[in-house]
Amino acid sequence: MDLLSLFGLILGLAAILVGQHLEGGHISSLLNGPALLIVIGGTVGAVMLQSRLGVFLRAMRMLFWTFYSPRFDFEEGIQRIIRWSNIARKEGLLGLEDVEEKEPDPFARKGLQLLIDGSEPDSIRNILDVDISVKEQFDTQAAKVFESMGGYSPTIGILGAVMGLIQVMGNLSDPGMLGSGIAVAFVATIYGVGAANLIFLPIANKLKSHVQLQSQYRDMFVEGMISIAEGENPRNIETKLLGYLRQGA
Repeated sequence: MDLLSLFGLILGLAAILVGQHLEGGHISSLLNGPALLIVIGGTVGAVMLQSRLGVFLRAMRMLFWTFYSPRFDFEEGIQRIIRWSNIARKEGLLGLEDVEEKEPDPFARKGLQLLIDGSEPDSIRNILDVDISVKEQFDTQAAKVFESMGGYSPTIGILGAVMGLIQVMGNLSDPGMLGSGIAVAFVATIYGVGAANLIFLPIANKLKSHVQLQSQYRDMFVEGMISIAEGENPRNIETKLLGYLRQGA
């Protein structure tokens, strides 16, 4: 679990609730079911309207990355590439057939198949770069679903506040209800702005950072496979790829 994300969410919400309490307000005054329904329902509905189904579903699956980050072990990946390089050096590229059959990562398996087929280095790079680019663009679109939520929710919150004020204005005959009615109306604005800046936008940025890291991880494999195809010494390949360890830190 990504403890930093969990701690950040708890800290942000706690700061608001504790601040409300220290200012003399009641935490219960921030609880309002209709306002929550308007903000969350309206925001999700707007995003569903603008998104393609595949992108929206991908965004929902990627949501788990916020607290359970995908694992990109750059050091372990380098060791795998060096192992493949040693096999290719001793047995030739055809010696990688057994490795390719057992490789669980579809992207790495595709690269190994290109090596076994004797593809030219430029051809290997072009084919794998297309996979990386398409995957990165698709996942970035999915991450932007939450970015869009962060853009819509404050406006939907204002809409909820205005709807609440309409109800207040309809009860002007009871002045005693005006203060509490206006306070409840503005809870929707708090929900909209708070959800955008404490949840939706941070999640979007977190996901985009994971997408970028995934692309860098795959770039490392491309560089390694190109080096194997060019017959570079395993030690030189390792030295070249060690620069990627900073990316995975």
